Amino acid sequence: MVLGMVPMLTFGQQPKIYNLRPYDKEGINQFEPKKEESEFKGVKAKLGAGFTQQFQALDHKNDGSVELYRLDPGFGLAMANLYLDAQLADGILLNLTTYLSSKHHQETWVKGGYLQIDKIPFEGQLWEDLSKIITIKAGHFEVNYGDAHFRRNDGGHALYNPFGENYIMDAFATEIAGEVYAQKNGLLGMIGVSNGLISGGHQATLKPGSTTETYKRSPSIYAKAGIDKNLNEVTRMRLTGSVYVNNNQGRNTMYAGDRTGSQYFMAMAPAITSGAASTPANNFATGRLNPNFANQFAAFQLNGLFKYKGLEFFGTLETAKGKLHTETKKRKANQYAADLIYRFGKDENLFVGARINTVNGQFLTSNSAEQSSARTALAAGWFILPNVLMKGEIMKQTYSDFPTGNVLSGGQFNGFVMEAVIGF
Repeated sequence: MVLGMVPMLTFGQQPKIYNLRPYDKEGINQFEPKKEESEFKGVKAKLGAGFTQQFQALDHKNDGSVELYRLDPGFGLAMANLYLDAQLADGILLNLTTYLSSKHHQETWVKGGYLQIDKIPFEGQLWEDLSKIITIKAGHFEVNYGDAHFRRNDGGHALYNPFGENYIMDAFATEIAGEVYAQKNGLLGMIGVSNGLISGGHQATLKPGSTTETYKRSPSIYAKAGIDKNLNEVTRMRLTGSVYVNNNQGRNTMYAGDRTGSQYFMAMAPAITSGAASTPANNFATGRLNPNFANQFAAFQLNGLFKYKGLEFFGTLETAKGKLHTETKKRKANQYAADLIYRFGKDENLFVGARINTVNGQFLTSNSAEQSSARTALAAGWFILPNVLMKGEIMKQTYSDFPTGNVLSGGQFNGFVMEAVIGF
């Protein structure tokens, strides 16, 4: 009798969880949750995982004003994710994602979890009609700002990304949030509200120099609108615009919310000195730039996907503006990126690609001047199985206009990265 109350959990033939993005090759170029008809035959649970082992051979240099960490070819820490998904009722699913091992936090760390409702559990024709187009998400999860976060490495799960690493400005944050989607005939809209923080919290943020006066804490408001259509059997077009705004917050982490870390280990990291050790955990975001808009922040991201047979273009235009509590004026940062991928072979199991990614803006709070960084990458990959991927990348990244004494002054790194990835 007790066993009959336990949800079905199988390790061979996994149960289907409806409207959940697959963790294998099928999930590539999927964005918002699908709206497919579901069939409910009792509570079922499914285990999934993502594993990535990385090897790199990178060289780096700067103007010499700050000594760099000595780099040799080698393997990075293997990263691993664990997924637990459950079909709780007809049109209602639960997700829980756990980082088991990562560069930033080597200990087990919960990314988040959410409830997704595709069939509103109320009786009546109105609710049935709404359920055909409406999806609701609530919990602590990856907020849906922009489309680029659907193509990034996420710790051990690096299968969606054809390249070795994410954008230089990596827009990614997990926040306590609620999102409402409307999708019909290729048109989509979404509005979300979050606490604007990477975690919960009740403590007020004190203003600098004060023991009593605190900053106001405001929720984040974000939204997305666009179109995603198959023009014919071999052509797909998607165009979306996203906005994210928070006028007062204690520690917004939109460009620093990754608790796993980049796949460029110790690139442009300072050398080990007495009293301050250079470690991957302390330099988890190597290769990325964070404008650090922790107090006030507004951003807009425009994304386009065009796919014709095996040829795929994905582009991003992004602009952001914000400041820290200690700043009186807002700074700005911009990002541009373009991916060109060609997928070929049986079921498009092989691919080659090129990426250009540039950023410019006021990244240093003590310097009103602008800095910039640019990365070019060539990549190739082979899906040995739908859930097993080998990919490699040749890349170069440069930094400009960082002041003398900054580790990035006159900086550049380049080389080769290879990743073995499993996702199921």
